[in-house]
Amino acid sequence: MFEIGGSLREARLKRNLTPADVQKAIRIRDRYLQELEEERWELLPGDAYVKGFLRTYADYLGLDGQLYVDEFNSRFAGDDGEPREPVVARRTSNVRRQQHRGVERRWVIFALAGIGALFAFTIAAWKFSGPDNEAIPNLGTTTTTQAKKPLKPASSTKPVRTAPASFRLYVRAVHGNCWMDVRNWSASGRSRYTGTVELGQDQRWVSRRLWINFGAPSNLAIVFNGHLVQISRAGSFVFTPRGFSRAA
Repeated sequence: MFEIGGSLREARLKRNLTPADVQKAIRIRDRYLQELEEERWELLPGDAYVKGFLRTYADYLGLDGQLYVDEFNSRFAGDDGEPREPVVARRTSNVRRQQHRGVERRWVIFALAGIGALFAFTIAAWKFSGPDNEAIPNLGTTTTTQAKKPLKPASSTKPVRTAPASFRLYVRAVHGNCWMDVRNWSASGRSRYTGTVELGQDQRWVSRRLWINFGAPSNLAIVFNGHLVQISRAGSFVFTPRGFSRAA
């Protein structure tokens, strides 16, 4: 995940462009461009316009327009709130709920009245049953106990194997050409790419570890795991899922 608006503003400033200059080139109002850079999506006409503006603006600056659209879709698109239910439906459901509660109250009253009548009948039968029947008859309320079932021994669980971590790396030549030598793991590893990324071209890799020698990295827009990173000096670097550093 990277900062959409901030990276657009940074790319524009590197090319010494003003919003008015960009407006003349791509026919998008400068106030819309500023709202894109400040990520004030609610002030733009809608998601469809935002995606079109992002793709056009990013491509004009030499960035990957589709990458910016995908980032917007994953974080902001479609967050317009849920539709509200009609008022009539709410009132109908409330009336039904109140009617249901009224029926429940009547059943509770009937049940309590039945229990009281049964209790009164039992007391009356005991009083008039004669001296030989002193005890109140057993109403037959018995409790049963359930035998506790022995717990099954916990089964041993096998350790879950996790897939080795990897990272995503994307580069695009936005200011000029850049020669690159990309290899697996180290300088002696298998070659993944050797050549010049010319202006407007891009390359992508997914790996666990890469050794990369840059000729002119300042000409590149480098996106590491969705984050725009800066490498200004030429030389060799090692990339891992945890980050990157200059090779020893």
